[in-house]
Amino acid sequence: MISSCGKSIPAPSVTEAFPSVPPSTQTAKPTETPLPTVTPACISPKPTQDDVDRALSYTGETLNTPNWEQSYTVNETSVAVLWQDALQGALVYLEARIKPCGYEEPDLNREFSDENWGATFANYESYELTGECKNNDGLRLYEFKTQNQGFEYGIKYWIKSDTDTRVISLMIVFPLESQDMFDGYSISLFPAYPSCP
Repeated sequence: MISSCGKSIPAPSVTEAFPSVPPSTQTAKPTETPLPTVTPACISPKPTQDDVDRALSYTGETLNTPNWEQSYTVNETSVAVLWQDALQGALVYLEARIKPCGYEEPDLNREFSDENWGATFANYESYELTGECKNNDGLRLYEFKTQNQGFEYGIKYWIKSDTDTRVISLMIVFPLESQDMFDGYSISLFPAYPSCP
């Protein structure tokens, strides 16, 4: 640089021109454009009437008999339906779960994991996972043997990805002494996947 008097003036260093810039950052860097962030399009977690209707009709006519007593509740993020056959000591429990921002396979892996089965079977004296499988359509099946109040029960627990924001879980519980009925209802509810191979 040359002054108006014709003398040469040294150019200021970066730290002189911009005193707040620490010496370690004095090299010029290209301007980085921030990457766009993707915000998932979330829906309301509250169940709709369609969710209630879907849950109530999911088992079709299989449990539509006088010996199965049906009740249901609508929760903040799910619809739960319970069928009980007091004579057989059996029950079927369905839950239509809403995932407002969607879900992926790892989410289901975490939700239906060894750590969470303890909470699911908290009211049983003991439980044992005896089978675990998944078909090509992503339908999962977990099979258990449990004990409660001196009785042994067989439990099958199916998980179905119903839509991008909905998961259906269905649990069927029968005393082990009623194995034929247990198998029959399993076939009626999931004819293509009644048990693990």
